[in-house]
Amino acid sequence: QVQLAESGGGTVRAGGSLTLSCAMAEHTYNKYCMGWFRHTPGKEREGVAAIYREGKTGYVDSVKGRFTISQDNAKSTLYLRMNSLIPEDTAVYYCAAALIYNSNMPCWLWPRLQVTEESTDGYLFWGQGTQVTVSS
Repeated sequence: QVQLAESGGGTVRAGGSLTLSCAMAEHTYNKYCMGWFRHTPGKEREGVAAIYREGKTGYVDSVKGRFTISQDNAKSTLYLRMNSLIPEDTAVYYCAAALIYNSNMPCWLWPRLQVTEESTDGYLFWGQGTQVTVSS
């Protein structure tokens, strides 16, 4: 059973916008923390944005004011609205969900983290990723 499924990636010119969606299985949705990470070749996955159960949000500095994380409880879906895209935003974007608190990865810290799927095995659920390409 697919736990998380991203969609909405694509190719856009600099200055454009995209909205990513992440449809979640009910048992993974809106538990402790949900968020978005992105990966470029040669690097670990970088935290982009996170949202707590209480609706609090956090962003990595490079996307503040441009990206917005949100959720639709009726659809069990997480979103990432990306405006004013720049070529440096080009990456594979992954949604992630944690069911419980982990002192090594509290939700507020997610936008400051560099992780691998292996390092979060057993704690985070991951989607398959969706490619975002921003041309100059």
